[in-house]
Amino acid sequence: MISPDSRSSPPRRFSMLRTFVLADFLTLGNGFCGTGAVLASMNYLVTAEPRWLVLAMSLLPAALILDFADGRVSRWRRRSSMLGADLDSLADIISFGLAPAAIGFAVGLRGALDVAVLLYFVACGISRLARFNATADALSDESGKVKYFEGTPIPTSVLIVGVLAVLHTQGLLGRNLWLGHWNLGGLVLHPLTLIYAVSGSAMISTMRVPKI
Repeated sequence: MISPDSRSSPPRRFSMLRTFVLADFLTLGNGFCGTGAVLASMNYLVTAEPRWLVLAMSLLPAALILDFADGRVSRWRRRSSMLGADLDSLADIISFGLAPAAIGFAVGLRGALDVAVLLYFVACGISRLARFNATADALSDESGKVKYFEGTPIPTSVLIVGVLAVLHTQGLLGRNLWLGHWNLGGLVLHPLTLIYAVSGSAMISTMRVPKI
């Protein structure tokens, strides 16, 4: 029988910060790096100072390290929070979806078709993470560990930024963008943008990628 006191007591508030564990702070660091990369890309567009582009590109490997570390720390300490999985997905879409697209836009992929491809890339990243969250239980073994990914993991987009970094050192971005551009029915597409299309398509594919 429920006592009158228990019926009248207000529901206990969910304390977000108290649920955080060490791994969650690493995940937030991942998101901070991705957000910083987006802001640095915007500053590069405004100022045209290369240091901002270098900063934007440098923050994504840092985000990748933090993304790798949060899972390791969680397993090491055997502690995870209610928000951990959601935090990880939200941080990943910023750092490995939005930020690489922002960097691509900043370095010259700004034609109408370029933008369409960048939007497709981000949409693929969001879909990839949503699919993983929805199917993680089905893909896990008896111990609860997921043995493989369906589609390439979204952090692989750091490879795109690596390609752009190499091109930057060779002076092949901006006005001298590598591979030039195509004019398709009055709409501009830079062939370099297709690397985003390939990456996004690989994310939503059904190929199996072993989880390290």
